[in-house]
Amino acid sequence: MNTGSLEGRLSEDDDAITLHRKYVSRGRSQLASMFGGLVERSASGARVVTTDGQEFLNCGGYGVFFTGAGHPHIVAAVQRQAEQQALSTRLFLDPAVGPAARELISVAPAGLERVHFAGSGTEATETAIKLARAHGKRRLISMRNGYHGKTLGALTLTAKDLYQTPFRPLLPDVTHVRFGDAPALAEALRAGEGDACVVVEPVQSEAGVILPPPGYLKEVAALCQENGAFLVVDEVMTGLGRLGAWWGCDLAEVRPDVLLVGKALSGGVVPVSAALATREAFEPFDADPYLHTSTYSGAPIAMAAARATVEVIRDEGLVGRSAEIGARLLDALRGIAADRAPGLVREVRGAGLLIGIELADASQAGELLLEMVDRHVVVNHSLNAHPVVRLTPPAVITPEEEARLLEAVDGSLTALAKTFS
Repeated sequence: MNTGSLEGRLSEDDDAITLHRKYVSRGRSQLASMFGGLVERSASGARVVTTDGQEFLNCGGYGVFFTGAGHPHIVAAVQRQAEQQALSTRLFLDPAVGPAARELISVAPAGLERVHFAGSGTEATETAIKLARAHGKRRLISMRNGYHGKTLGALTLTAKDLYQTPFRPLLPDVTHVRFGDAPALAEALRAGEGDACVVVEPVQSEAGVILPPPGYLKEVAALCQENGAFLVVDEVMTGLGRLGAWWGCDLAEVRPDVLLVGKALSGGVVPVSAALATREAFEPFDADPYLHTSTYSGAPIAMAAARATVEVIRDEGLVGRSAEIGARLLDALRGIAADRAPGLVREVRGAGLLIGIELADASQAGELLLEMVDRHVVVNHSLNAHPVVRLTPPAVITPEEEARLLEAVDGSLTALAKTFS
């Protein structure tokens, strides 16, 4: 063991990129260098400040900051819980879990009455897979270019060779069909005998904000019922108001067997996810509480964040704000794209505060990300659709911040048009 002297350790270069390169990930440090080597220091609302004092408008964060960063109500709830009891023994009941579950169920689609809490979206996906298998549904069907996480079970559903190939073999008996193609799903379901579990997103976010044809999710639910299949709707990205409704399931008038929740549930404060289920779907876990467990499931500080987050979204009317702001931004962004870069932007699409700008190719999308950073606005790329830049602004964004976002997109697309003309 190389411990070295205290003086030697303290004299090492504490630059964040150097430390990442040395101890965390060489690739991650190289990526950070591409964006100027900026290091985050603090965040509040829709703003993030770097260690060199620059302030950025945060319209990224992969959907986590729906309520903004550091919302006072959520932070206060977590602080109170941390001072009282941050984690628990896991032997006795955790008093924070029940109230958090009740709060989440109160805004969930009718009929979902049980909650299993986890730490990330991929863990929620694993929970759903295990519930399906406990009911004998061993054949998995998911959609091409869908994204459900990167643990081995969830990765089986994330139909992207780039992420799957290094880790094969994955789970067996998996079929991937085209998103939005109900006849293809019907054919896949009929290939078995009521042994399928179908996992689908209301809108495919990492695929580049792909909206299905009208009525698609409802047709998926009908096909599952007709063929005795287990239906899991992944709303880790889309749920809790992101689409301008509490859930994509609400827009489609669908109640799945299991609904996956994450991202926004954290309130931008403590990582937490959940799998919501009907009583019937959850029965195996009801019968044996040790069948699927996690040390940090229902951790008191995470429960404080989850409960307070739902309260903020409901009490501040953020679902309605998401619909209103999103419609306004989508219309404005389409106008800017048509005016500034008609040959570069293929499409601007979205629902609520989940918006995708599709460029002609991935290199142009990368340049757009850099141009936006130059204008002090953070947006994200799409893991399964590299030509698509995604905007996920918080529902607490102000009119002035909206204007700043649109000005940045206008300037960035104008610059791109000159570069690629």
